[in-house]
Amino acid sequence: MSKTLMEILSPEDSVCVCNSYDVVGDIAIVRLTEGSRKCSEEVAEAIMAVHGNVKTVLAQAGAVSGEFRLRSLEYVAGERKTCTVHRESGCFFRVDVEKCYFSPRLSYERMRVARLAECGETVVNMFAGVGCFSIVMARHAEVEKAYSIDVNSEAVEQMQENVRMNRVYGRVVPMLGDAREVVAERLCHVTDRVLMPLPAKALECLPYALLALRMKGGWVHYYDFEHAAKGEDAVDKVKTKVSEKLVDICASFDVPFGRVVRATGPNWYQIVLDIKAKPSKACK
Repeated sequence: MSKTLMEILSPEDSVCVCNSYDVVGDIAIVRLTEGSRKCSEEVAEAIMAVHGNVKTVLAQAGAVSGEFRLRSLEYVAGERKTCTVHRESGCFFRVDVEKCYFSPRLSYERMRVARLAECGETVVNMFAGVGCFSIVMARHAEVEKAYSIDVNSEAVEQMQENVRMNRVYGRVVPMLGDAREVVAERLCHVTDRVLMPLPAKALECLPYALLALRMKGGWVHYYDFEHAAKGEDAVDKVKTKVSEKLVDICASFDVPFGRVVRATGPNWYQIVLDIKAKPSKACK
């Protein structure tokens, strides 16, 4: 009989491991502490015992990094593979966790945004990855078009497969390229709603989100990382810097909603703002 993590690890290491591992399809990705690394195979067996569907356990060797937001992964136990199919909200996503960014921890957020969209809307997803936000919206909100851009060719290939698997061909449109260039060249003032699920680049790309909106205006779902020390409000801090940026680019806007999506580290948070905005003709 497999041991539990509490039986294998110290209380501190057990809490860290339990709070840090993700299950993507039949692959578990665990962040090992220095103490848990010494018994990584036992940790993997304990995880597979809890999650009967898990066939592979990988260890994340470093932070998500680089232009493609990739994790450095090490094999620990089970089948030697990095590709899987993840099920979420009635949708299927093929993803190679070594070559493409994917977080199961955003499942609530993907459905939340889908419920805000209206039937017949046009959407631009500036950082689409393997297409999760776009496909959930197409399946549950029946958007007319979801132009889904990513700079990673591997992610776009898998997005194309996910479009086929989820039968949203023609409504979710995979597009390879830098979101700024694609919007400026092909998607000016075409959309009712813009998704920006890439915190590292969202602020610098915000003018292009406004460029994609129809002249009558629409919604921008903006994601960012923010530090908040004791007594500070991370959501308010993001609202302040985003408001300054929108004023600078001459947009009229309101920010009726913001929330903490998740904690990402000590005093660090991922934040989402739902922004109602209208581009200005004076905006450069």
